[in-house]
Amino acid sequence: MTRWVITGGTGMFGTDLAVVARDKGYEVLALGSGDCDIRDLEAVRRAVAGAEVVINAAAYTAVDAAESDEAAAFTLNATGAHNVAIATREAGAKLVHISTDYVFDGSSSEPYAENTPQNPKSAYGRTKAAGEWAVRAANPEALVVRTAWLYGEHGPNFVTTMLRLAGSHETLDVVNDQHGQPTWTLDLAQYVVALLESDAPGGYYHGTSEGSTTWFDFTREIFRLSGLDPERVRPTTSDNFPRPAPRPANSVLTHSSTDRLPDWPVSVKTYLRSAVLAQD
Repeated sequence: MTRWVITGGTGMFGTDLAVVARDKGYEVLALGSGDCDIRDLEAVRRAVAGAEVVINAAAYTAVDAAESDEAAAFTLNATGAHNVAIATREAGAKLVHISTDYVFDGSSSEPYAENTPQNPKSAYGRTKAAGEWAVRAANPEALVVRTAWLYGEHGPNFVTTMLRLAGSHETLDVVNDQHGQPTWTLDLAQYVVALLESDAPGGYYHGTSEGSTTWFDFTREIFRLSGLDPERVRPTTSDNFPRPAPRPANSVLTHSSTDRLPDWPVSVKTYLRSAVLAQD
């Protein structure tokens, strides 16, 4: 039985990944930050000993907080990622490192390909871009999987936030000038497992849903699928919601891999029926 280790394994994505991998028959050790601090190389070496596959989903993801504490973000997203790459190379394990659309500047009018040069505009993006470089430098056979706009059952996310706000606000103003791909963590987990089972070579991969939308249209679809009036959602611009960290205007990523995720509206509908509305 193949032994998998997931760092960041108790987060929203890591939890889904552990479920999918176990359902496939793999032995999975899902580690939270309290189980393995990836900033400690010796701790990582101990954690991955005997593993055949390691997925690094541990990260500093507080995008706005990173603007005032980039060093803290760097220790996890770059130094920590480098430690995982070193330890997996030494252990002879296959490594998948989870990254983000924020490594791009978001100014392109076209989707970003896997080989587009990184050009981050935020502290969070800079630390994740540094992590990508560090991982591939230390372990050239590593797979770097970029994703974006994640939502899922095992953590706070945009979908549940909008539904919660719908219960307390008659109308919601949502930005309509940021484009991206809402991605269900369960779909991403299945994508990562498929990449590993296909023995995909080291390199960059984009694990996001097919299609694209804006936060405004995404929210309207959430409302519609939940039986709420989508006209309660009103468009606005990012200028009306200033944040410490700049958000990419265009987060859309291309997909060159033969393994693709479903169209985003299909997955949102399935997620809502299985994980949210079913609880009501």
